[in-house]
Amino acid sequence: MSEVKLNPDWLAAIGGEFDQPYMAALKQFLADERAQGKTIHPRPRDWFAAFDATSPQDVRVVILGQDPYHGPGQAHGLCFSVQPGVRTPPSLINIYKEMQGDLGIPRASHGHLKYWADQGVLLLNNCLTVETGRAASHQGKGWEKFTDAAVAAVAADPAPKVFILWGSHAQKKAANVPGLGTDSPHLILRAPHPSPLSAHNGFFGSRPFSRANEFLTAHGRGAIDWQLPERPGA
Repeated sequence: MSEVKLNPDWLAAIGGEFDQPYMAALKQFLADERAQGKTIHPRPRDWFAAFDATSPQDVRVVILGQDPYHGPGQAHGLCFSVQPGVRTPPSLINIYKEMQGDLGIPRASHGHLKYWADQGVLLLNNCLTVETGRAASHQGKGWEKFTDAAVAAVAADPAPKVFILWGSHAQKKAANVPGLGTDSPHLILRAPHPSPLSAHNGFFGSRPFSRANEFLTAHGRGAIDWQLPERPGA
């Protein structure tokens, strides 16, 4: 992991994780995979892109994904987001459909979500890497412990935040995090995953975007502008 450097604010919050044995094992696993000629997504410089885009003190919303997209050119380190010019994946199309039903925002022409991250939406995958064409191929290698520590650090900060948990995987991950229990100062929104297999089982109509903004506004943290600019990076 010498190719990447963590955001200094995150380093202060969870930098100790890099000294843990599981991170040494993860580093070796990734080096071995690359030495065997396997293609890993996203690029090494993007492994910590979610942390680079959103400092811990700026987090207002957390959206938990599972794995990076495993197709060529898709993943760039933000969950559910794809590189500019890449076709919008089905799950993100359903997220846009729900956003339109919830807030009346028309579907964006692209799938690049950094505009959200820049406003304090931490777009964090459970695992930060994946082998091309092999979903879940890097699960159980150590990333989960690292991202658990990140979620726990965010939850430990008492400033009210919204945790959006889509699907059982994200919900199970958050269930054991201190600070996300019944006495949490944060709003925890649970719904089925937006994938085509489950979106019609309660994801549509769950209104996460308006509910998040209502909570943030009521607690003096300001609403998120969920409408993406027509041109990524604009």
